[in-house]
Amino acid sequence: MARYYEDARRLAGLVASWSKTLPGRRHRFVVTSGGGSGIMEAANRGAYEAGCKTIGLNIKLPFEQHPNPYITPALSFDFHYFFMRKYWFAYLAKALVVFPGGFGTLDEMFELLTLAQTRKLAKKITVVIYGSSYWKNVINLELLAEKGAIATADLELFEFADTPEQAFELLKTGLTENHLESDYEREQARLEKQQNSDDPAPSVQELMGPDIAKTR
Repeated sequence: MARYYEDARRLAGLVASWSKTLPGRRHRFVVTSGGGSGIMEAANRGAYEAGCKTIGLNIKLPFEQHPNPYITPALSFDFHYFFMRKYWFAYLAKALVVFPGGFGTLDEMFELLTLAQTRKLAKKITVVIYGSSYWKNVINLELLAEKGAIATADLELFEFADTPEQAFELLKTGLTENHLESDYEREQARLEKQQNSDDPAPSVQELMGPDIAKTR
């Protein structure tokens, strides 16, 4: 299992380095983790080593969880309730990478997949499940489709990856198609060019738009 730490570190570094090359006054994509040790630390560490800001959404637990030292200090947040932490993950996330983990990892993965399946997200999200040999032994997602519990098309809501480079290409493609080259982004870029440099910078909400679909 130790190799997954280095894989997560490498992948985070690739994503962060690529994000630095994207045009714009702000960091377009920022590596975010649950803020703790292990794989979470590896993600923050990879982005930190690439010279980028990185976010940690820490959860207060009676054991285990403490913010890792690689989170950008001003971007380290503590949550008491899991549902609030998951909300902020889902609200701003443009992609999700699921590394081998336990109950918490499964909880967050299925939360995002359910939101995507039921079209509760205003934008498409790229979901990469890392470590096919691990996950295909833990859960049989194809069986869900065979039994009719999910649609066969729902298997297209995620993709498997087994190397940092493979996962990075999936992320880069998804983020480019669903966000950087979307109609919404083109309109935001046009409006930004029209702005006077003396005007106040647009808010994150104005730049990124809503990420959870409005309730009817």
